Amino acid sequence: MSENEISYAIRGAIFTVYNRLGPGLLESAYETALKYELKKLGFDVRKQAPLPMVYDEVKLEIGYRVDLVVNHKVIIEIKSCDGLEDLHHKHVLTYLRLSNMKLGILVNFNTANISTSIYRKVLGLQDAIRA
Repeated sequence: MSENEISYAIRGAIFTVYNRLGPGLLESAYETALKYELKKLGFDVRKQAPLPMVYDEVKLEIGYRVDLVVNHKVIIEIKSCDGLEDLHHKHVLTYLRLSNMKLGILVNFNTANISTSIYRKVLGLQDAIRA
């Protein structure tokens, strides 16, 4: 299954979780519910997946964790905050670089309209060059 097909299913699962729970809960609640929905759809989902950092060709275990990783291909970063900052978007791109994955989803569940709070982040050539 391609990253695009996975992201389409993720978007549907996000809508399901949002419609059932609404805004205002902790990130961990949405993370757990979204993992459950994606597992029901047959995906391999890792919650709080460790993300080591390689620096100067040395693997450093510094404790980064990705909220959800789906089928070893797509990262999901979950927020429940008043508004997303530029830094939230940059975090996802950095996680993609560190993990060698191409696609990330950033979602903020603390919103009145979930359809405007889901962002696809694609690691492009310009990002790889800067890395």
